[in-house]
Amino acid sequence: MGFVKVGRDKRDSRWDAHREQRRVALVGSAIGAIRREGAGIGMDEIAASAGTSKTVIYRHFGDRAGLYTAICESVAGVLLAEVRRATAEALSDSGRGPRSAVAAGIDAYLRLIEIDPELYRFVVRRPLLTQGAGRRAPATTDGGHDPVNDLVTVIGDEVAAVIGGTLTTTGEGPGHTDDHTDDADRRAAARIWGHAVVGLVRGAADDWLARPDGTPRERIAAHLTDLAWSGLSGLASHVQEVPQ
Repeated sequence: MGFVKVGRDKRDSRWDAHREQRRVALVGSAIGAIRREGAGIGMDEIAASAGTSKTVIYRHFGDRAGLYTAICESVAGVLLAEVRRATAEALSDSGRGPRSAVAAGIDAYLRLIEIDPELYRFVVRRPLLTQGAGRRAPATTDGGHDPVNDLVTVIGDEVAAVIGGTLTTTGEGPGHTDDHTDDADRRAAARIWGHAVVGLVRGAADDWLARPDGTPRERIAAHLTDLAWSGLSGLASHVQEVPQ
């Protein structure tokens, strides 16, 4: 009996791997279709692009909201990796400083929009969830999980970590004399500022995409960095930029 159970478990494991591979392939096919057809693409076009049926897609993702969430998670993974890479690269260069890390993170976010505008529109505007007469986009896709807001939260935490790490490195605080209070206040401030910077960038990025006026990505990134850094450096004089 033990041998039979092990055999069944191994088969189940192989099927699990197969199903996951199939999900990844379907997400990749959907992303390719969005890039070709635009953010307003429907399930029929997505299924046709994958060479399958909507029924098969629903079997793997549950419904259109499940597919949308999987696409968002894929995009989030790429964007988060790029933001992390860009900020880490800036911070590892002794000739650069925290301002450069903020600039690099902002530019990485904008670069995704420039390279994949339709995919970005698909993620933030949720067209797949609003198609059909009388349908409205739900606040969340599974009763509490919103992949777009989750992505914004994760990136905000990343920026907060960069800011907080800079504050810790300097060893200076916002003016308190108690070390424990100092650390708690630094962490709280870093979290607030990190999420504020992400909100600033997303708002400007959405407008840049919705109402293009020819301003290049580099200029948008520079303007946003100037605004964000003037606030950060003014509120926390202990965060100093390394001279270029």
